[in-house]
Amino acid sequence: MTEDFHRIRRLPPYVFAEVNAAKAKARAAAEDIVDLGMGNPDSPTPPHIVAKLIEAVQDPRTHRYSMSKGIPGLRKALAGYYDRRFGVKLDPETEVVATLGSKEGLANLAQAIASPGDTILVPNPSYPIHQFGFIIAGASVRSIPYTPDDSMLAAIDRAVRHSVPKPTAVIVNFPSNPTALVASIEFYRELVALCRRHELFILSDLAYAELYFGDTPPPSVLEVPGAKDITVEFTSMSKTYNMPGWRMGFAAGNPRLIAALARVKSYLDYGAFTPIQVAATAALNGPQDCIEEMRVLYKDRREVLVKGLKAAGWDVPAPEASMFLWAPIPERFRHLGSVGFSKLLLEKAKVAVAPGLGFGEHGDEHVRIALVENNHRIRQALRGIKSFLAGDNAAPVDEKQEAVSA
Repeated sequence: MTEDFHRIRRLPPYVFAEVNAAKAKARAAAEDIVDLGMGNPDSPTPPHIVAKLIEAVQDPRTHRYSMSKGIPGLRKALAGYYDRRFGVKLDPETEVVATLGSKEGLANLAQAIASPGDTILVPNPSYPIHQFGFIIAGASVRSIPYTPDDSMLAAIDRAVRHSVPKPTAVIVNFPSNPTALVASIEFYRELVALCRRHELFILSDLAYAELYFGDTPPPSVLEVPGAKDITVEFTSMSKTYNMPGWRMGFAAGNPRLIAALARVKSYLDYGAFTPIQVAATAALNGPQDCIEEMRVLYKDRREVLVKGLKAAGWDVPAPEASMFLWAPIPERFRHLGSVGFSKLLLEKAKVAVAPGLGFGEHGDEHVRIALVENNHRIRQALRGIKSFLAGDNAAPVDEKQEAVSA
């Protein structure tokens, strides 16, 4: 009766817990911490979306159980978005499912398609649910490079040739969380050709499709002819429309995979609260100025943070997309690892970031910095970081030992 449950044993201790505990302790001591750790948008949901929610919730008919796969109008709105944005035609009935955020969709698809003994190919580093959704489902995970280039394609090919049984699916996530890398349509063409040849499913996480800073919008893998035969893609309202707490996302693509996800979900939930689905429909069908405003906001924050970090002596590449900086740990602190460095940054600079180890062992030389505070707070963080980097910041021996062991 005292042993851990089987699935819980497969989950390692939560890497972010140490930093979160240190952050809570600092705040309990009335310290002002600038939290750039969690990718939690700080801007309000656009007023016309909130107004539609309020209107819908006044109708008592919306208070009843909803539809697990999403109300028809919402699925039709998502299909309309894909047509406008990517030129991809989707059947709202058979090729779209509404999910409680993309995270829930990925986890439940893992339950639907994975069995013990299956192998899933996952970039390392990558967003935790990409790996642990399948681990919870009982499958095994094999790491592949996280860069959308020939190295990833070659690793997929090797994995198929040298794994018994061969892998079931490969996960891609571009623009990437945490690395902010963007894939080209040329890469997706090669990926689809390779996966079709090897009969691999592609599971694409496109949560950051609209958060880009250049002139070329990130593509969808579903734009590639034939991709729908093997692909499901997940999108989210969280970042695009500043709706993280609303928990509204989608899966779109291959009808067989969509049907499997819908069947599992039908046993687990009745879908999001109907007024939330109605408001999400209004978001997709309504004015899109709020998306451009969101991009301008994050781009401005990116410029302030990247420029300020460079002035402080920390050279961090400017991301092309997403709401994150994937920052290499300064050389003299690299021996601490990402957890130790994150704790030291919290203690000395009063700035919270996410340790790269939380996204996979290959992320341990980086930290992820989220653009989730206004420029005033970002400048406050930069002052703390500059002072920290300029001072005598040799960590105590016991702290170094603790960071290494962590």
